[in-house]
Amino acid sequence: MIEIKGLCVDLGAFRLEDINLKIEPGEYFIILGPTGAGKTILLESIAGLYPIKGGEIWLDGREVTNLEPEKRGIGFVYQDYALFPHLLVRDNLTFGLKQRKHSKDELKQVVDSLATLFEITHLLDRKPETLSGGERQKVALARALAVNPQVLLLDEPLSALDPYTREGVQRELRRIHGQLQATIIHVTHDFEEAIALGDRIAVVGHGRVLQVGTPEQIFRQPSSEFVARFAMSRNVFSGEVGEGREGQVLFRIGDQEVEVVTELRGKWHASLRPEDILISREPLRSSARNCLRGTITQIEDRGSTLYLTVSTPLELVCLVTRHSFGEMNLAEGGEVHLTFKASAVHIF
Repeated sequence: MIEIKGLCVDLGAFRLEDINLKIEPGEYFIILGPTGAGKTILLESIAGLYPIKGGEIWLDGREVTNLEPEKRGIGFVYQDYALFPHLLVRDNLTFGLKQRKHSKDELKQVVDSLATLFEITHLLDRKPETLSGGERQKVALARALAVNPQVLLLDEPLSALDPYTREGVQRELRRIHGQLQATIIHVTHDFEEAIALGDRIAVVGHGRVLQVGTPEQIFRQPSSEFVARFAMSRNVFSGEVGEGREGQVLFRIGDQEVEVVTELRGKWHASLRPEDILISREPLRSSARNCLRGTITQIEDRGSTLYLTVSTPLELVCLVTRHSFGEMNLAEGGEVHLTFKASAVHIF
């Protein structure tokens, strides 16, 4: 459906460099990265809002690199929704269709269909200023889909919403995508949002695509230190992979050794997710090959969960539920045991 080949955009203070992506028909594709990574510039370049210095953009088998934005067949929803404040919701929905000279019957059919799909029939005669954030987001999405675009671009569509509303709109996006099977490109800096919605994810940093894969691949198998840290692996180390005395494969970080599963040898990085570490007051009897004793040096309270930093002396961050934290009576300065599988350590 969408193919981007060697795309370069030069804005003087910022550049997109050699962007290559292929997005399949009906795919929910996430562009993920921190603030300033170039996510929105990439989205707006696909929409035709920036001059292209190099490369090509193809949409459904036709090159649109130098085509005017209104001729590309692309719908765009901005972070601030960009609804027309002086128009009723129904008139916002039909604005693009009126520019295309659709009949009144066609307009009514589209409004009725989208209002039912997005469950906003009761909002049609209200103005945007009277709507909640979640309602405005639904109207903005419906308006973008009214012109039947080949591709829908979403620029951080949930970032302005409170957590409760954000979860509701996420469910709506999944439901609507499932019904319409539309091709969607969604920009976000929120990793949990990317995991919840994306079929595949492209991680962008410093104007480049750093890794493309399924949420599981990005989450479990980061290809660089940047991706590992952005995906909140938290435990990311530089070290050396070598053989142990009894044939094990060991990753050495200074004087600390942990057993790993990999064919790689030599100097590499390792990542270990906090939720893959079991914490206990006594050594656990399990098949896991790594068991380290350490001292809790820091506790970060996140409500239902807590992040504990444990010095073994290698500092490892692990995740525990509030129930487990209270049940084990954990506290800073307390001695604990950390257990994790060799296969949980990702070498890259």
